[in-house]
Amino acid sequence: MDRVFNFAAGPSALPLPVLERAQRELLSYPGSGCSVMEMSHRSAAFQGIADKAEADLRLLMNIPEDYAVLFLQGGASTQFSMVPMNLMQRGETAAYAETGNFAKKAAAEAKKWGKVVTVASSKDRNYAYIPEITADMIPEDAKYLHITGNNTIYGTQFKTAPKVNVPLVADLSSSILGRVYDVTEYDLIYAGAQKNMGPAGLTVVIVKKELLGKAADEVPSMLNYALHADAGSMYNTPPTYSIYIAGLVFDYLLKEGGVAEMEKRNAEKSALLYGILDESKLYTGSADKDSRSNMNVTFTLPSDELTAAFVKGATAEGMTNLKGHRAVGGIRASIYNAMTIEGVKKLADYMVRFEKENG
Repeated sequence: MDRVFNFAAGPSALPLPVLERAQRELLSYPGSGCSVMEMSHRSAAFQGIADKAEADLRLLMNIPEDYAVLFLQGGASTQFSMVPMNLMQRGETAAYAETGNFAKKAAAEAKKWGKVVTVASSKDRNYAYIPEITADMIPEDAKYLHITGNNTIYGTQFKTAPKVNVPLVADLSSSILGRVYDVTEYDLIYAGAQKNMGPAGLTVVIVKKELLGKAADEVPSMLNYALHADAGSMYNTPPTYSIYIAGLVFDYLLKEGGVAEMEKRNAEKSALLYGILDESKLYTGSADKDSRSNMNVTFTLPSDELTAAFVKGATAEGMTNLKGHRAVGGIRASIYNAMTIEGVKKLADYMVRFEKENG
């Protein structure tokens, strides 16, 4: 069966060895006599799957014991509400950095619970850069600062964690496991799985245990981190198959050399594409050089007609999902961990040929 090079922003490609292993274990997970999709989340077999997934993620990211790891549902979008509901009381203040569409959405949800102060924004230049954030920019009464670590639509990325005097919260949905993060620089990290960790349906939350148990009584049980932590992420039926696949991804990454190796590969892949953009007279990169993402490479062409022709030609050659987000248009190549260097080289060759033919 022919497989395309899938440059989708999410749900995105999964490592082929992971898919092949899941295929082998689909009908009967070893020792269980049934598929993981049929398995009770209360069974010893699934508890073993969940425990190993958490242990491997802790190893991959060097997560200290004073942080809880939660396997939840609802995507990053539900975290837009859970974060303020768990980290501050109704009406209190939180600081937000506005660096793209999802950062705006996170702030909009927080406003339903408390006061939001936008302490930094790159809206003035269509989110083409990451603004500087310093401790003196944070209101004294702010309960936390929220950042979006990587912006899939605009192709920008925080290179370092802001140094602030309040808890730091980061949406790392599109960059987690794609570069090394010092977890101790953050107080809460959340990420949808469908970009670098597994299929849609799973959301991972990594939170300092000292922040748990502060939610108001009016916060719904399903939105209370402490209840999920106390129940070992099984307060209700968790997304069992998504956890299983994520666990396979974690195991695969450990065998491939861990996150440091992934960061090295992603730097090589992104440098190949950015090198073409820097030399091109046809393509225009969307992000400033010092803010470029190593996960999402975004650029535009001079006309909608050329953009459509680029996408059509790439699809015909087995490279799919390169059309940019509807909010900005253009082209977006999402090169998460599962995208191979072979796929990126094929795209690079195509970009060079397309420019020669249409420049």
